[in-house]
Amino acid sequence: MTEPRTAANADPAELAKFDSGASSFWDPEGEFRPLHLLNPARTRFIAERAALGGARVLDVGCGGGLLAEALTQAGAQVTAIDLAPAMIEVARLHAAAGGLAIDYRCVAAEALLKESPAAFDVVTSMEMLEHVPDPRQMVATLAALTRPGGAVFLSTLNRNLRSFLTAIVGGEYLMRLIPRGTHEYERLIRPAELAAWGRAAGLELAELSGIELNPFTGHVALTADVAVNYLAHLRR
Repeated sequence: MTEPRTAANADPAELAKFDSGASSFWDPEGEFRPLHLLNPARTRFIAERAALGGARVLDVGCGGGLLAEALTQAGAQVTAIDLAPAMIEVARLHAAAGGLAIDYRCVAAEALLKESPAAFDVVTSMEMLEHVPDPRQMVATLAALTRPGGAVFLSTLNRNLRSFLTAIVGGEYLMRLIPRGTHEYERLIRPAELAAWGRAAGLELAELSGIELNPFTGHVALTADVAVNYLAHLRR
């Protein structure tokens, strides 16, 4: 089984990229608009596969708190972590304004693992694996944070010609849905790779689902097509 490492698995350039946009995170029409549109579908995917009422949930790479807030509203006890300080500050302020009790921490997953191994019923990480130096090790860390019998939910982008044309060329350069340079093609992750990393970490892949966003209507749908953006449900 792959053992998680202890040093922070993070790329300072990637952290700075996201930290710089923190002030506009909660603007539903701003640069993070796609995340606002995707969040309800992601939340439903998780809620339909894991009992959230009273569950201890960890959101890794939480950004400004979109998913963390939605999971809290669904009844979970949420700890949410990110290494971008401005994002954590924005998340804390927004949760306080909404009266939501979320344990936000600016800490690495590896550091939290030392403190709380196998402590969470559900661990989530959305659109983060493709931004860390060693995604295989990150999957191992997420697995180790999850209790036996618990669930891990991940979202990322597939690596193929269609995803390159859709997510990078279309999404970043033509439609300008997200800032240019958000994704690097060589960092994208094929589902078979993710499944193999999960097996090595003691996780069983339970389900994959594609997630499609219509940039013109804002409509989001779950689909069997995982060629571009996809969600994964894994069990420990």
